[in-house]
Amino acid sequence: MPRALITGAAGFIGFHLCQRLLAEGWQVLGLDNLSDYYDVTLKQHRLAILEQDPGFAMITDSLETPGLLRGLFARHRPEVVVHLAAQAGVRYSIDNPRAYLDSNITGTFELLEAARAFPPGHLLLASTSSVFGANHRMPYAETDKADHQMSFYAATKKAGEAMAHSYAHLYDLPVTMFRFFTVYGPWGRPDMAPYKFTRAILQGQPIDVYNHGDMKRDFTCITDLAEAIRRLIDAVPRRPGPSGPPAGDSLSPVAPWRVVNIGNAAPVQLSDFIAAIEAATGKKAIRNLMPMQPGDVPATWADTRLLQQLTGFQPATDIRTGVQAFVAWYRDYYQQ
Repeated sequence: MPRALITGAAGFIGFHLCQRLLAEGWQVLGLDNLSDYYDVTLKQHRLAILEQDPGFAMITDSLETPGLLRGLFARHRPEVVVHLAAQAGVRYSIDNPRAYLDSNITGTFELLEAARAFPPGHLLLASTSSVFGANHRMPYAETDKADHQMSFYAATKKAGEAMAHSYAHLYDLPVTMFRFFTVYGPWGRPDMAPYKFTRAILQGQPIDVYNHGDMKRDFTCITDLAEAIRRLIDAVPRRPGPSGPPAGDSLSPVAPWRVVNIGNAAPVQLSDFIAAIEAATGKKAIRNLMPMQPGDVPATWADTRLLQQLTGFQPATDIRTGVQAFVAWYRDYYQQ
């Protein structure tokens, strides 16, 4: 059976990816420190589901623990490594930037050093659409410049891309970077808007709507995201030949390294997303209109042509279908 190491296995995306691989018969080793950034009970419930599968094993520790990852690579020799663990959240990075330095920089360094010593067949790392920052050209293409990050969170993720590129070049490590676009769905994170909005609307409490609702996001359903990652596992980048990378490909000219957008390629107005939650819950939102928050951007929109070219797959779950699935899960999980 193929062997995979998934960091952040108890997280929202990690949980769904582990389920996807286990369903195919993979042997999956998960790593997560169960940080209290949000409700640890939710993470423990995700793990309880994963641990029902005999193909899953779990290590509870932090990425940045010196030598931990090197030891895991040496013992388990994973063929595929998907690095999803990170300190997430744009706004929290303003209040607690050191957590991002420790996890997203030091933790990624530890991962790259382990991969250098015991190279997997494919190393895949999560980045974010936030790295596009002040870039106003849309839809965002992987080949666009992304030099002006607007939050420390985004800066640490862009640094991770650069670090991974250097290791890919120096040690011939095949690396794929993902840039995620506003992921939502069942088992989602409580710090994100879909979760906050659903909870408040069901409880009859007001929701904070930033930039007075004049925001667009490329909402991506978690089932589509997991499918895209699974397909990209098989799209191993190779160092380009003398003619260089193909047109439109983000493949590095000097390394087996590529960055790929994973989004729905369909930006949705925030007010329309809230309307979808209202429809799914059968309740109206009480809207508290707020100014734009520091570090936020008014819109995101993914160009996903490269994803389609590499995998033949295009995320396409419409917002009403995806939101209905999330609200149904939320009501069942919290018995509301």
